[in-house]
Amino acid sequence: MLRAAERQNQSMLCVGLDPEPAKFPGTMKGDASKIYDFCASIVEATADLVIAFKPQIAYFAAHRAEDQLEKLMAHMRKIAPQVPVILDAKRGDIGSTAEQYAKEAFERYGADAVTLSPFMGFDSVQPYLKYHGKGAFLLCRTSNPGGDDLQAQRLASVPGEPLLYEHIAQLAQGPWNLNGQLGLVVGATYPAEIERVRAVAPTVPLLIPGVGAQGGDAVATVKAGWRGSARQTTAPIVVNSSRAILYASADADYAPAARRVALQTRDILHAARA
Repeated sequence: MLRAAERQNQSMLCVGLDPEPAKFPGTMKGDASKIYDFCASIVEATADLVIAFKPQIAYFAAHRAEDQLEKLMAHMRKIAPQVPVILDAKRGDIGSTAEQYAKEAFERYGADAVTLSPFMGFDSVQPYLKYHGKGAFLLCRTSNPGGDDLQAQRLASVPGEPLLYEHIAQLAQGPWNLNGQLGLVVGATYPAEIERVRAVAPTVPLLIPGVGAQGGDAVATVKAGWRGSARQTTAPIVVNSSRAILYASADADYAPAARRVALQTRDILHAARA
């Protein structure tokens, strides 16, 4: 799905849907009942420019807007069925609880993929892999400074003493990736680490947040993570931008403004492949 969307839309850009009513434009400002309307307008304005959409579940749940998220997921499937939807939930639990989270992501919301925390081990990931054709992106090297606290620690108990994030990449590339369903989350604020993850995991998709408001370098991100040729992508990347696109304008032209920023970002990313 990622490769097909990349080809059709000539894009590696993912638009993150992080609705904050306090930032909504005009008469919508502060009105949580308008979350669906705002996000649907962004989706409609950018559906032909993206490789994926990424709704962040906390922004909906905080405003008791899960019903609006369900409606939005159905709307995205209707108007852009070729574009994968990644539910950004960062779940991490084991056994029957993980099964319920998987059911939530894939059956309730109909997501194509979900973000997960892998730190409770493979049995916290496995329930998601029972859903044929669905994907899971494991947190690996995140874009926040505090990621160093754990992810940059060296594992003396593992041969070669890799850093923790390198070990996660090895697992996602190898023994955990039973059906080719796994990807990794690697922050755009660390292009050297993206390149290291790509060396360890040469074929898995990378979800890369941090371009835009967080200051990640789009060109450096593509050069570090994307692999392929003019004819075929061998290692897809999904480069996420949220606030810079969603809130490109505080006025009634917010959707056209979002499209302009998305188009500009898409073209920068696409050109960087060369």
